[in-house]
Amino acid sequence: MKFASRQDAGRQLGKFLRERGVAADLILGLPRGGVVVAAEVARELKLPLDVLVVRKIGHPFQREFAIGALAEPDVVSLDDESLRQFPAMQTELDKVIAEEVERLHEYRRRFHLSEMPSFEEKNVLLVDDGLATGATAEVAAISVRQRSAEKILITAPVASPQTIGRLRCVADEVLVLFEDFDFQAVGQYYQDFSQTSDEEVIELLRSAKSV
Repeated sequence: MKFASRQDAGRQLGKFLRERGVAADLILGLPRGGVVVAAEVARELKLPLDVLVVRKIGHPFQREFAIGALAEPDVVSLDDESLRQFPAMQTELDKVIAEEVERLHEYRRRFHLSEMPSFEEKNVLLVDDGLATGATAEVAAISVRQRSAEKILITAPVASPQTIGRLRCVADEVLVLFEDFDFQAVGQYYQDFSQTSDEEVIELLRSAKSV
């Protein structure tokens, strides 16, 4: 399956969720690309849209290799297996985490147009543009759970079955339009996977607030 763009994927995902009768109180997009998909899902389901800021934590000596993730306000999740394999890197890892915490706070200031709504006793739908390792979706679910959400649903246009299984440990339900055992990278399922800008995220969130 190929999606023309994140907007196309969001529209298809929104129809899929509506046909399944998915009910939620709030949609949270994971920036940046997940917000584009989430905006279309929110339109289709006629639900309020907001953002939950997350950041990947890269290996200190190979930053493109994720060994964990952060979610606002202050949730850190690290891969235990990676830590066991590289026990001597803790000092360098602490530096990486400190850098990503600073970036997370910067994006919180940039993306939140108003105070984050309460999740208490709400059904929250977390949306991303694809689930590769699932690290950011996992830490997002943990963050929302810690803030007393009643039910947590994770959804994306595409994911690997292995990642779906992992995320079912932290979410009440994982809903994916297309599962692929040969999943390599999210971008392979999109004709247009160009980078989403901060300005685009802010505009989508601003438009959602004005509805």
